[in-house]
Parts: sequence; C-alpha cells; structure tokens
Amino acid sequence: MPSKGVALVTGAGQGIGRAIALRLADDGFEVAVNDTSADTLAEVVRALGEKACKSSMHVGDVSVDAQVRAMVEAVVKEHGGLDVMVANAGIVRWKAFLETTEDDWDTLFAVNAKGTFLCYKYAGAQMIAQGRGGRIIGACSVAGKRGSENMAAYSATKFAIRSLTQSAAVEFGPHGITVNAYAPGAIETALLQRLEDKNVAVNNAKPGEFLQALRDRAPVRFNGVPEDVAGLVSYLASKDSRFVTGQSISCNGGIYFD
Repeated sequence: MPSKGVALVTGAGQGIGRAIALRLADDGFEVAVNDTSADTLAEVVRALGEKACKSSMHVGDVSVDAQVRAMVEAVVKEHGGLDVMVANAGIVRWKAFLETTEDDWDTLFAVNAKGTFLCYKYAGAQMIAQGRGGRIIGACSVAGKRGSENMAAYSATKFAIRSLTQSAAVEFGPHGITVNAYAPGAIETALLQRLEDKNVAVNNAKPGEFLQALRDRAPVRFNGVPEDVAGLVSYLASKDSRFVTGQSISCNGGIYFD
C-alpha cells in the first residue's frame, strides 16, 4: 500500500478530471481513472506513468449501477483498496428553460446526479468495509449555488449534488469518511470553449466575448484552469481536511460569494 493510498477519479479523460488525476499522482496516491473513452484514458495513464504512478484505467458509464459497482470492485482488486473517490464525471447542456426537453433533463440527471450518487454509494460501502476511513469528493458548480440562464436542468443536477454530499457526510462521518464537493466557476476547458462556440453561433456574438465576460465578472479578472480545481481536491483528499465535511466549496475567482 502506498503512503497516501488509492484514488479513483471518474471523468478523468480530459479537463478537470485529468488535472485531478495528475495532481493526486503528484501527492503520492495510486490513481485509477475512469471515463467512457478508452483512447482518452490511455493518454492519461501514459501521463501518470511518466510520474512513476501506479495506475489503472476503467472504461464505464457512471450512470449505470452495475458498471459503477464493477468499477469499484476492479479498482480494489487491482490496487488493494480505495481511499479517495472523486466523482468528477458530468455533462452539460446549454439551453433556454422553455427549450429544455425531457430527454435533456433525464440525461443530465442520469449522469450528473445519479452518477454521483452511485459513486458515493459504492465508494462509501467499500470504505466502511475497509474500516480505515476515506475521502469522497464530488463535482458541484457555481450553477449549484445559484440558478443560471440557459442552464436550468444542469443547475438542478448540481443543487442535487450538494444535497447528496451533505446527506452522505452525515451517514459516513462516524466511519471516518468525509464527503465534500468542489464548486468551480469558469474554468477554461474544452467544455467551456464549447459554450463559447455556442454563444457565437446562437447569439451572433463576437468570438471570445463570452469568455471575456466571465473574466470581467470575477474580482480576480481571470478565469480558472483545471489545476486550480485540482489543488482544492488535493486538500480535500488529504489528512489535513479531516474536520471538513458536507461542504461544497467554491473555487470561482469571486464570481459568486457564499
């Protein structure tokens, strides 16, 4: 068993999830990574290998109960246990409230809310069985703190994650398991770029206008990068965070104050 233990990061193929996986490797964890694409995961595993980190890849859909259960079992078999679960996987659909379809709603809730629930559930069960505590960390959002235009369904899923995080923290706390979430604001990833591109296409906006507007709204006057979120997760995964639980911690450059 490595000094820090074993971490599993879902949605680790790119963006924030990839940055989290690499940061936890730097922190001394063995790192198991999950996503729906074997190709993107293979690149992350290669990068982890360059850090001399023992890793494993697990292709699967977090919205499917049997696949999440099997993923946790496979990680335990490969690495000998599970100490940190980062339920990072999520999707977004940017639509006006009245244009949001039932399929949009169901798909977002299946991946973001149910997927987080399943990761919390099976990681929590494993950590309780191990009897050595653990860290469970989910992906909230500034949209989980305040409703947002064109993101009604997405925002609802992120509010749900805050509730799941609090409830799991209450039930898992007596077992030495903390449960928290990170709530990013504007993080410059491929996902944010897609929103920028859609703003240009739908609203006939100038290229870069959306991203600049987000920068201008933040007191720090810049958008975040994935490594900013990874630094917060590093703390939440550490022993230093033992007295922090049930929180959805903002990481947004001051665009929203709790």
